[in-house]
Amino acid sequence: MDTEAVLMFIELSQRANIDVCLDGGWGVDALLSEQTREHADLDIIIRVEDVPRLREVFESAGYRVKPDGSPTNFVMRDDAGHEVDVHAIAFDKRGYGVFPVPDGRQWPFPPSAFAGQGTIAGREVRCLSAEAQVQCHGQGYTPTENDLADMECLQQRFDVVLPLILCRQPHMS
Repeated sequence: MDTEAVLMFIELSQRANIDVCLDGGWGVDALLSEQTREHADLDIIIRVEDVPRLREVFESAGYRVKPDGSPTNFVMRDDAGHEVDVHAIAFDKRGYGVFPVPDGRQWPFPPSAFAGQGTIAGREVRCLSAEAQVQCHGQGYTPTENDLADMECLQQRFDVVLPLILCRQPHMS
């Protein structure tokens, strides 16, 4: 997913009054205010009540929902191969967001998780905070080399503490 496609997605979302918070690799790069690598997709967080409007707007723009998703976590793809991984979260009146995970548990996020600010190609965007990015990347899957590099960049820039799973380990003999 290139910069132009990301900015187009953000622009369409804003015009449709859909509040988008970037997550994943583009969210990390936004926090860093620079693109550090190529990205296969764009990860976003939206309010669960915005899902029907998002689907309507982006289906009109040529995106289609890929099979095998859920109502709160699905991927949209256009004919050019741009993919957007959508995470829909319910927010309570205090601003806490709750994301349902596939095993039935609920993962709560405090309001501070959504307070990240960054830039992509000079444009200001909302994104998960550095601390929330670390929490998300340290849960539920084995991190890739890209994940480890992203987390090291956040640690160097923001002094976040990384869990062991996100730390490269020296070869021990």
